Amino acid sequence: MMTFLSRNLTQISILLCMTGVAIGQMQDQNITIDPGVVVHHMEGGIGASWHAMISDIPLENEKYDYPVRFINPRGSAYGGNPPLSDTSAWNQVWHHARWLGLDFIRVELSQRMYEPERNVFDWNNEEMQALYRILDWCEANHADVFLQQMWGHVEWNACPGVHPLLSAPRSLDDFAQGIATLLRHLTVTRKYSCIKYFCITNEPPGGTWGYWWSYGQGSGTVTSAWKKVRETLDREGIPIPLSGPDWTSLPPFDPLKIDFDEYLGAYDIHSYGGIDYEGEEIIAGWSDWAHAHGKPFFLSEFGNMNLGWGGTNPGPKSFAASLSNASDAVRCLNLGTDALNRWSFVNRGDLDGQWQLIHTWDTESKQYVKKINPEPEAYFGFAMLSRFMGKYPDLIFWQTDRCIDGIKLTAYRNRDKSISVLFVNQEKRPVRVKVTITGQEDKLKFNLYQVNEDMVKQPGFQLNPQPVDHNRKQPRTIVLLPESISLFTTLQLRQGDPGITD
Repeated sequence: MMTFLSRNLTQISILLCMTGVAIGQMQDQNITIDPGVVVHHMEGGIGASWHAMISDIPLENEKYDYPVRFINPRGSAYGGNPPLSDTSAWNQVWHHARWLGLDFIRVELSQRMYEPERNVFDWNNEEMQALYRILDWCEANHADVFLQQMWGHVEWNACPGVHPLLSAPRSLDDFAQGIATLLRHLTVTRKYSCIKYFCITNEPPGGTWGYWWSYGQGSGTVTSAWKKVRETLDREGIPIPLSGPDWTSLPPFDPLKIDFDEYLGAYDIHSYGGIDYEGEEIIAGWSDWAHAHGKPFFLSEFGNMNLGWGGTNPGPKSFAASLSNASDAVRCLNLGTDALNRWSFVNRGDLDGQWQLIHTWDTESKQYVKKINPEPEAYFGFAMLSRFMGKYPDLIFWQTDRCIDGIKLTAYRNRDKSISVLFVNQEKRPVRVKVTITGQEDKLKFNLYQVNEDMVKQPGFQLNPQPVDHNRKQPRTIVLLPESISLFTTLQLRQGDPGITD
């Protein structure tokens, strides 16, 4: 029998399906779910990146020996939020975040926002006001915040000759003290309790690609910065754990590279190439290491760059991307990942591909829109992951009597005891699934939600439940549509209901 194998009851491994099955008009798969066996308790949830940065600052590359190599390396997520004066638009953004049930959100900022000059702090500028609005929503809706300093972008602490957008901090003491001052302001002065983790820099060298954190002709390591920031936060009485290394993209796990464990309270990496069986080994390596050291493991940025990168390429917001992302998410959840964060919630979509879940910016007129609508293929595809899963769910045991390469699934139980099974069918044919629930949960009523490309492209599409009939003498039977995402769940959320967060 093919089974969902567990390393132990707190660390799980996905079954590797290395061979296909005979092609037929309709394939069958039998699944048994045992809600009484918890194989992993997640320390987070699912959400999407939310930039607070607004200002488009001229690069002035000619001033530096080590200039910016891309047209705009910050990407198009900056400036994705509506103007602060447009209250109606902000209310629409908040509504979409609530509907999606975003509960683990990577909130992004730069040091320039709050400390433009050494020991000169600006808490009231436009970008900080945008940050407060995002954190206010997270606080009110019980979303956990993974607070991310993307880069410094401050001339006063840049290494000689290095563009400040790329530079490592010249003074680690000033760098660490600035972060401590920021976190004290946010958690003590403004009393945000939603900030659960802090990451000091985006995608530093060490992974398969790294751009930020340049020393020019000097030298140094990110480890020394993690050490200094952790020591400074401890001295200041700020208990927020640091997360890292924040390497990209699917950096192979190598314990010899980890000289920073004592400074981190969580591990996180990024993935942009899709996750295959080799990628599963990488995820498993990071997850195993983090959990063995008593720390959570996050995929803090993910998407599929293979479906489009650069310019206004629509690939990242396509349903093909949603299907790929859902498959990646299921693989990661089955391997013990504690939280996943999609790139990104708001995004102008005019520089490095259209990654946005909601449409806030018109790329042709280069203006903010008044009516903020979903990008339906991305929005509803991602909703199948985020809308029904709350924070800190339990992954529960499942097994199947056969393996179909194109079918990925995972099962979880929210803290309200609702049970869900998420299916991703990447096959170009339907698959009939017979689901057996063991124990008392077999008596519960289940519903089915499904999306595919044709559905979500229909004007006015709504994500409403379909009841699943149950003859107690037989397993429940559902049909997974070709190239679709399906959720078999005891939850009953109609289109007008908010998503599950806390």
